[in-house]
Amino acid sequence: MAPRTRRAERREEPLSRERIVEAAIALLDTAGESGLTFRALSERLATGPGAIYWHVTGKDELLLAAADAVVTGSLSADTADTADATPQDAIRALALGVFDAIDAHPWIGAQLARTPAQSPLLRVFEGLGRQVRALGVPHAAQFTAASALLNYVLGVGGQNAANARANHPAGSRAEFLETAAAAWAALDPDEYAFTRDVAAQLRHHDDRVEFLAGIDLILGGITADR
Repeated sequence: MAPRTRRAERREEPLSRERIVEAAIALLDTAGESGLTFRALSERLATGPGAIYWHVTGKDELLLAAADAVVTGSLSADTADTADATPQDAIRALALGVFDAIDAHPWIGAQLARTPAQSPLLRVFEGLGRQVRALGVPHAAQFTAASALLNYVLGVGGQNAANARANHPAGSRAEFLETAAAAWAALDPDEYAFTRDVAAQLRHHDDRVEFLAGIDLILGGITADR
């Protein structure tokens, strides 16, 4: 009798909380928060909603877990790259990591602002606060200094991501800036004297460079009276 051949059957990866969160992040990146439904998630994971509910209780928990996963990944990379850095450099790296994470995942900005007392935002605040303390800032001023940095990171990062998607989703960034700079230059010279004067800088500026320049301004203020 001829030997029987067996086809190796591919075993599917079992459903886990980690797989669900990864799929949720992918949906959020492509369809936004409104596109994250358990029906869409079930189709992506080839499973039923009941199996997903076994691991997460609902959309709010899933959003929080997705934001936490992205932020944790960003902070882990920053920690590895800045182990021997000065507090100033560590703050720059942490801030830029969160800025880039919000740029890559625009939904995170709103999620972080919505959950100020929960883990994703607290991880960022803790990282900034430890470096503020390492700078020698007096204890009474540490909360204010860390909060100023956190609010700047979230505000500028979120606004940058929103502008990128709303203003030039189909065209290039250079085209958008050229159009915006031309509009600024055409404003009323009396009512918008400053805005007209810096229109050329808008045309050629780099968002990440400007973001870090703002961080340096805040750091300068934090350390001025140390």
